Amino acid sequence: MHDDEPTNLTQKVARIQDVARLAGVSTATVSRAISNPGLVSEKTRDAVKNAILATGYRLNQSARNLRKQQAGAVLVLVPNLGNPFFSRILSGISEGFADSDYSVLIMDTNHLPTDHTGLVDYFLDSRIDGMISLDGSLSSDALSTFVTMGVADKIVCACEWIADYDLPSVRSDNAKGAQLAIQHLYDLGHRKIAHLTGPAENVLTHERKDAVSQMRCELALPMRSEWIIRGDFSLKSGQNAARRFLEMPVELRPTAVFCASDEGAMGLTSGLLAAGLDVPGDVSVIGFDDIEVAEHFVPPLTTIRQERREIGIAASRLLRERLGPAGKGRHDCSIKMIDVALKQRGSTAPPKQS
Repeated sequence: MHDDEPTNLTQKVARIQDVARLAGVSTATVSRAISNPGLVSEKTRDAVKNAILATGYRLNQSARNLRKQQAGAVLVLVPNLGNPFFSRILSGISEGFADSDYSVLIMDTNHLPTDHTGLVDYFLDSRIDGMISLDGSLSSDALSTFVTMGVADKIVCACEWIADYDLPSVRSDNAKGAQLAIQHLYDLGHRKIAHLTGPAENVLTHERKDAVSQMRCELALPMRSEWIIRGDFSLKSGQNAARRFLEMPVELRPTAVFCASDEGAMGLTSGLLAAGLDVPGDVSVIGFDDIEVAEHFVPPLTTIRQERREIGIAASRLLRERLGPAGKGRHDCSIKMIDVALKQRGSTAPPKQS
């Protein structure tokens, strides 16, 4: 190959990862060297500058387009598009942007590399003006880069949020929902109440689990370690919970289970019914979310209703405010809390008398 022939890197659209790889630094350092060069050493600045020149990275034009908001699009991050829970949130987001000049792009983060740093390119390449994240597990690398780039004020969290970053968010009152669920079972006469949780690292799991613990103390409810069953919001985790339930000695089994999701509650219920138990005759089951199939399930599922469409609409309005003239320079961490409600159906009833 002749010296004046282009390298492979310049034959494609260069990304920030290409610059970082060539310079031998992280993507966060590349962004820092671009936006705040005084924060990095001269050696690092030179390495990043040379890497940008070598890759043909489109830095200046991207920055100009971002300032002018020429993309006309927003990106919505969803942790699992196959989960029916997200359908009404996405519908609300779409509705919230329907009368605007923005297109709504949807991405399933399940298919992204675990470091999520590829998302940075959507801003740097001016493909989007803002982002709504329904995924509370975005990597710290990506989030640090967003902060360094100065675009964190163009990101809104919906439903899930990221505990260590001050990003504006729209969320349901998860603590109140868990409290309503436990109070409902208590009022029916249940005292032996189990809890099927969500994923251990999820912010919603912690909110709901902490509220359950608080209600146990307030209502002086008995507690056994096996009555806390780890799940992940899925049907399968509910079926696994049913097996755990059936392994307990009959005299130690709880009379009711509060599940951190409707899918978990449905998996649990189907597993108990398949084993010959009656729901709610032998065990009451209550979920969280009120997805579309909940009221049509057999038995119809008692659950905590989240106003998912309202979450989507509120998130779109919050992002539109930040993308508009009045939102420039805003870095406040505003939180909009959406109320929840108990929907009592056929899966809960008073416990059998001993």
